Formats: sequence, C-alpha cells, structure tokens
Amino acid sequence: MAGTNLLTLLDDITTLLDDIATMSKVATKKTAGVLGDDLALNAQQVTGVAAERELPVVWAVAKGSFLNKAILVPAALLISVWLPWLITPLLMIGGLFLCFEGAEKVFAKFLPHHEEVTNEGEQLDLVEYEKQKVKGAIRTDFILSAEIIVITLGTVAGATLVNQALVLCVIAIIMTIGVYGLVAGIVKLDDAGLYLLNQSKESANKFKELLGKGLLAAAPRLMQFLAFAGTVAMFLVGGGILSHGIELLHHWQLEVTSTGKSLFNGTGEVLAPLIFDGLLGVIAGLCVVVLHIIWSKITKSRH
Repeated sequence: MAGTNLLTLLDDITTLLDDIATMSKVATKKTAGVLGDDLALNAQQVTGVAAERELPVVWAVAKGSFLNKAILVPAALLISVWLPWLITPLLMIGGLFLCFEGAEKVFAKFLPHHEEVTNEGEQLDLVEYEKQKVKGAIRTDFILSAEIIVITLGTVAGATLVNQALVLCVIAIIMTIGVYGLVAGIVKLDDAGLYLLNQSKESANKFKELLGKGLLAAAPRLMQFLAFAGTVAMFLVGGGILSHGIELLHHWQLEVTSTGKSLFNGTGEVLAPLIFDGLLGVIAGLCVVVLHIIWSKITKSRH
C-alpha cells in the first residue's frame, strides 16, 4: 500500500513537472520578444562605468532585478485570484507602453533632443554616478519585468494557482539569470579582446590576435544590433498583444494571415501576422507618442 501511494505521488509530481515545463516553454516563447529590448537596455545602462566596476554593477542590477520579480510575482498571483478580469487590460496597457517606448526610440534617433551636460570644471562623483546607473537600470528592469510577468500570467491564466506560481517563478529566475549573464558577457567582450591581443603579442599566436581583433570589432556592432532588435521586438510584441486582445484587430490579423498563406504559402502564413503586428505596433506607438507630446505641452502651458 505504501509503495503504491509512493508511486502515485511520484506520478502526480511527474505530471505536474511536465505541465510546468510545457507552460514555461510556451511562456518563454511569448516573452522572448521583450528580452531583446531588456538585454539591449541593460547592456547600455552599464556602459560608461569603469572597466573594473562593470561586473559589480551588473551584479547590483541583477540583485535589483530579483527583488523586482519578488514583488511582481506575488502581485501577479493576487491579481489572478482576486481580479482576473484585470489581466487583459493590463496586457493592453503593457502592449501600448512597449509600442510607445519603441516609437520614442525612433523619434530620439531621427529628431534632435537635448541632453544634460555638466560644467567642464565640475568634478564627477564616480560613486554617485555608479549609484545612479544602477538605479536607472533597476527602474528599467522593473518596467520590462512587469511586461514579462503579465505576459506570462496571460499565458497560464487557465492553469491552477500552484502551476501559475511555479511557472512565474521559473520564468522570473530563467529570464533574470539569462539576461544578466549575457549582459555580463557583452560588457566584457572588449576586455576579452584586449586580453587576447596582449596574449598574442607575448606568444606570437596569430589565432589569438585574430580572435582578439574580432571581439573588439564585434562588441560595438553587437550593441548596435541589440538596440535595433530591441526596438523591433517592442513593436512586434506590443502589436501582438493588442491584436490578440482586441477582437476586431484579431479578426483583421486572421484575414491578413489567410491572404498571406494563399499568396505565399507557408512563408506568407508566418510573415503576414508578424508584419501586421509590427505595423500595428508602429501605428499605436506613434499615436501614443503624439498624445504624450500634446499632453506635455498642455501641462507646461498651465505652469
């Protein structure tokens, strides 16, 4: 009897773990688009810090990210229990925010903007500068972590509370370790390149020299690619959230997908919804940016 009960318990645990693994895989795919932006923004946040302080800064931001998710995961679970109807509106707001951030990046790229500058004679407090960098990165992480958690919650909304909690925890841990592990590697690419170049001079190793030069050349280009991919991901993910949450837009997306499939077979079926979501994200983002500019001018005129 005891042996049978133990086997039943093991079977239940295996089934639970299999369900969690499946839901985590689906949630990871849903949130993957946000990670390009998360990775690019956090890698950019730690630039400008002294080389020997880069890894401590990344670790400080990673700890802040874990704290963010320790706040967000219970909050998301409480919403799923007490206010489940709030999940879709939160997803819509999150989608609009992603579109807005993407559009703001495009505006900042092509339109002139003012930057704060310091006096030439002013001494820069490096400790305070580092603290501000860490705080800014943690604030950015909180916003993007909220997006990831809400998208994940929407993915597992039909599951039991235990499964929801476990999937949210798995996603939170994997995303944090993955993002900040990659950030640490990216910010140290140039150091690795310099190290290999110095080693090649001592040992006259041509392979190390070529690899070192390659890493030094790749580091800035990788940052540029991540920034571009992050912006594109914002429009795709934000537009995708809007198209799936608003029935009329979802109907239009299905029609576009059907047309793409009939014209270009399997390729059109894959690309058509991506193009639709991307264009929707761009339009939504531009609309929110325009509204934001109008609102800013109104509030300034009042003061």
